[in-house]
Amino acid sequence: MRALVVERLAADYAGCVVKDVPAPDPGPGEVRVRVRAAAVNFPDLMQTRGEHQHKPPVPFIGGMEMAGEVDAIGEGVTGFALGDAVCSGGRGVFAEYVVLPAAILRHKPKGLSFSQAAGYPVAYLTAYVALSRAIEAQAGEWVLVHGASGGVGLAAVDYAQHLGCKVIAASASDAKLKIIADEYAPDAVVNVSGGFRERVKEITGGRGADVIYDPVGGDVFDESIRCIAFGGRILSIGFTSGRLPTLPVNIALIKGFSVHGVRAGEYGRQFPEKGAENNAAIWRLAEEGHMRPRVHAEFPLDGWREAYETLAQRSVVGKTIIRPDL
Repeated sequence: MRALVVERLAADYAGCVVKDVPAPDPGPGEVRVRVRAAAVNFPDLMQTRGEHQHKPPVPFIGGMEMAGEVDAIGEGVTGFALGDAVCSGGRGVFAEYVVLPAAILRHKPKGLSFSQAAGYPVAYLTAYVALSRAIEAQAGEWVLVHGASGGVGLAAVDYAQHLGCKVIAASASDAKLKIIADEYAPDAVVNVSGGFRERVKEITGGRGADVIYDPVGGDVFDESIRCIAFGGRILSIGFTSGRLPTLPVNIALIKGFSVHGVRAGEYGRQFPEKGAENNAAIWRLAEEGHMRPRVHAEFPLDGWREAYETLAQRSVVGKTIIRPDL
């Protein structure tokens, strides 16, 4: 089979190559899936340079979420048949085939395409754990979502609206904000390029945002603590800006806000029962048609570099997908 292999860690994806590798066979309790769509995430880019906390030994196949069709079934597996449309998080999915434990596979919701289903679990699980586990966001609260055009940010916009929150979508691009406004209709949009503190206070009647969802970090975090409501909550999701911010605790003391770190996968590993509940909850929302995952673009396996660049250049609105079947 063909796969995108990271043969060595290097800048500018210099260690990545599409090559033929042996197709894996499923063992007991495992299923082989013909990958129809695999989503690209920022950790995929970071792992090519060895800059992510998860550091698989080289060589390795990248990718962490996919959708496809059951191609082979290992001993002892029940609940799946050949040809079933399935989706899952997992490792090594930038390939024509992948073997995964049957226990982590789910039947693809009928209302989602393969590409939508591939881009769904990581982003929406993060939004769910952040807004319903790390905190309990309430209907009517103002939720400021930074990086709203990215997959993780847009999922937070979508899920916060489902909770009945008042959503402010924030981005540095007017063009991206227009797409979000047209397709998701948040209560407000804010371009952060020239600063956003005063605009957020204006939108919220001077109070500030009750919840700030921040996958960006850096300068965005620094200014966010200036427009958080008293008693508010900041959700630290990641640092796509490249700079780790620091918190002046005297400001947290004066304004009475809290900062919650969110690693949705680690939450599930630390609390397996709650992790299973989280996954069941997000897929139930998808099956019931409540969520609206957006696919920005699809690329063939040989177009992986262009796919990566949509994230590196921050041109994506939603999720970028690699389609090994193209």
